[in-house]
Amino acid sequence: MHHLLRVSPQTVHWGYFSKAVAPALTVRSGDRVTIETLTHHANDDHERMVAGDPGAESVFAWTCEHKAVPRRGAGPTTGPFTYGEGEGVGVHLLTGPVVVEGAEPGDVLEVRILDVMPRPSCNHAFLGRSFGSNAAASWGFQYRDLIEEPKPREVITIFELDTTAEPTARAVYNYVWTPQTDPDGVVHPTIDYPGVKVDPATVRRREDILRNVQVPARLHFGTMGLAPAEADFVSSIPPSYSGGNIDDWRVGKGARMYYPVAVAGAYFSVGDPHAAQGDSELGGTAIECSLTGEFELVLHKKADLPGTLLEGLDHPLLETDELWSVYGFTHANYLAALGPEGQTTVAETASLDPAMRDAFRKLRRFLMTVHKLGEDEAIALMSVAADFGVTQVVDGNWGVHGSIRKSVFGPR
Repeated sequence: MHHLLRVSPQTVHWGYFSKAVAPALTVRSGDRVTIETLTHHANDDHERMVAGDPGAESVFAWTCEHKAVPRRGAGPTTGPFTYGEGEGVGVHLLTGPVVVEGAEPGDVLEVRILDVMPRPSCNHAFLGRSFGSNAAASWGFQYRDLIEEPKPREVITIFELDTTAEPTARAVYNYVWTPQTDPDGVVHPTIDYPGVKVDPATVRRREDILRNVQVPARLHFGTMGLAPAEADFVSSIPPSYSGGNIDDWRVGKGARMYYPVAVAGAYFSVGDPHAAQGDSELGGTAIECSLTGEFELVLHKKADLPGTLLEGLDHPLLETDELWSVYGFTHANYLAALGPEGQTTVAETASLDPAMRDAFRKLRRFLMTVHKLGEDEAIALMSVAADFGVTQVVDGNWGVHGSIRKSVFGPR
């Protein structure tokens, strides 16, 4: 069966994964779902990415009388607030959750990404063209290491996506973030709460930037995964054992992601759509660009996993036609390691050293369990044929991916 899940205030949840919210859709294993997703940065340029789009306008609607999606984050929902309901403890707009019938803890959900399509502007001034936003933000690796004034500073760069031939993105303009006042009267001196509309009269646009530069497009979903078991509302920012904000540009068309199921129904959600990103996502974000994905959801039951690719899997796994990738984090399961406060404190211990160690251990287990190598064989193969890279250094729970090419094993 093929389902369509459009964006609306009833089908998105903002800034968290949850096993406690009402499902937006229920499917069976093998069903296909076309899912619309919105970037939470669309209001960086409202005219290009929100105006005239019924779905985006309905989700981003916020006046002093009405806030269409009030909770934005896994934080408190009763005031007084510093920023707003949810307090921005989690920022990504996620569509879902999608419940999979029969999914139980110990199972594995396979998410096949069949297609990824840009969401075009509905504003008549930009009709049919697609845009995205990059934020060099306060959580970026560069923020305390700037050499030009003013410093520190946050900078928004708006890109246009060209899909007429080989997909690319080019910069349109940028601006330095200035304090923005939301409809509730809260002033945001930095990018500290999602969905705040930038008033173009308060910023100075700088055009003719990144001249003659074309960025290769890599349409993918930065945040995708299942609801964890440890809490009812879990910040969308740090990735963990059930997936989430992994931010790997390889999670695009043709990829398969495998996630261990932690709660009955699995509760799959997807968002944080990206037009392009480099390994590390150094400045804070990718080119955040609304996308629509076509997915096939396949449930693998616990009893059927021994002797397969998924035997013993307790972390996200990527498969493409060319390779497998595992994901190591500073904390493999920060919710278990750090307790209830981990959602806000995980960044205090962010480091690539334990993330590399975690990626090594996961890839070693994969080679020994799935490919039946001895430990010495696995270590030798990793040293000469595996590629370890920095997935991201901006999500609190920093990430390293370890990849092994399928071709090294010969014909299967």
